[in-house]
Amino acid sequence: MNWKEGPIEGVVIRPLKRYEDARGWLAEFFRQDELDPSVYPVMGYVSLTHPGITRGPHEHREQTDLFVFFHGHLRLYLWDARPDSPTYGHRQVLDVGEANPVTALVPPGVVHAYRNVGHTPALLVNCPNRLYAGWGRREPVDEIRHENRPDHPFHMD
Repeated sequence: MNWKEGPIEGVVIRPLKRYEDARGWLAEFFRQDELDPSVYPVMGYVSLTHPGITRGPHEHREQTDLFVFFHGHLRLYLWDARPDSPTYGHRQVLDVGEANPVTALVPPGVVHAYRNVGHTPALLVNCPNRLYAGWGRREPVDEIRHENRPDHPFHMD
């Protein structure tokens, strides 16, 4: 597939505004008054990615991810693989992390991946709107893992 560079319908990228003082800084990344109730987080996790490592590409059938990129230097890749989307076939690439702290709301059907392009480990937080493996971890995981397919069309620079 030939991907067209550009924004993707339903993906929301918001800069994190830091409130700094002598103690350090604070940044809000989730407020109920800024999100649709259908994407309210139900869990959260923190992830560390070593330099040069890529996570993804993968997508979810029902889950919306709310990533918080605030540490290190990561390159975020997004592909709109939803045939009924007005931005079907678009690819969006962003450098995120310490130099560009953002939240990224990634809806179902948008394939996503990120790579640590820095020289130190990078931390991120994800607060999805679905429980991993469902209540009590008793359901199938909502992931389509493209990185396990050598012929996938989701290529990174």
